[in-house]
Amino acid sequence: MYKKQTVLIVDDTPDSIEILEGVLNETYHIKVAKSGEMALKIAEKTSPDIILLDIVMPHMDGYEVCKRLKSNPVTKGIPIIFVSAKGDAFNEARGLEIGAVDYITKPISASIVLSRVKTHLSLYSQSKALEFQVAEKTKELTETRIEIIRRLGMAAEFRDNETGMHIYRVSEFCKTIALHYGFPESEAELLRNVSPMHDIGKLGVPDSILQKPGKLTEEEFDIVKKHTIIGATIIGDHKSDLLRTAKVVALEHHERWDGKGYPRGLVGIETNLFARITALADVFDALTSKRPYKEAWKTEEALIYIRQESGKHFDPKVVEAFFKGIDRIYEIQDRYKE
Repeated sequence: MYKKQTVLIVDDTPDSIEILEGVLNETYHIKVAKSGEMALKIAEKTSPDIILLDIVMPHMDGYEVCKRLKSNPVTKGIPIIFVSAKGDAFNEARGLEIGAVDYITKPISASIVLSRVKTHLSLYSQSKALEFQVAEKTKELTETRIEIIRRLGMAAEFRDNETGMHIYRVSEFCKTIALHYGFPESEAELLRNVSPMHDIGKLGVPDSILQKPGKLTEEEFDIVKKHTIIGATIIGDHKSDLLRTAKVVALEHHERWDGKGYPRGLVGIETNLFARITALADVFDALTSKRPYKEAWKTEEALIYIRQESGKHFDPKVVEAFFKGIDRIYEIQDRYKE
């Protein structure tokens, strides 16, 4: 049976919503958000096929909504068409610059709206098909890059971990959490592939500190904190999603939801979502693993800690996703045990 594609209409004006619904509801399944905040929630939860987005709305305008959608791995691939009474070239150019695929000026023409929506849904489908073909052709090269990343991650882990199995567990934990958070498979796999580099900066921390059996002094801990910045510097600036994501994960995986982390003290969603997921995966595995400075916690104790730190150390939504995938987490622990 043919399944209607879903259009999310984002507008705070009832008349505009009614007009767009009237134009599109015979061909598409319609969802409506009357604010930017609501649009972000609906888009992340339901992944509509395309979004028609007004610009002038209270609290959060369409430009900000677009930026947030494009910065979220769950929603960044959804085509966005601005529909606005602001018909000047400046606003149109700005909308396209931040990630929209098209711009329709109010008052709308029914034929234009139908044509543009149909065109961009078709282009999006073609784009996904092309991405698949390119991915197949470059699979071997990608796998080689990923293996290099994994081996570099292991090199860092061998500094304070006898086997380096930590990175295998963390990478699989990250993918599991990402999938239960709502990531598309491709984005979850991207996180799985870059997370082994999260502690690459340990290569710049002295062995005397990393392998110290007792508690670190304040000065020693300040040196350890620098591994985030060192890691980001080692990875450097690149155009590829793989290395750009690896860099932000290396830099931000010790930030905290409450802003008490390092190196920059970011608060809440200021920290990249990939890094927020890696932070939880990394801490959980560190707690349940033996290290030079501590014995391994029991898994049950670590789970209690994770729940207690929801909203403090960890993003509550990431914690929720972690527990949704807990059966898979147990499987990973068993498969990659020391």
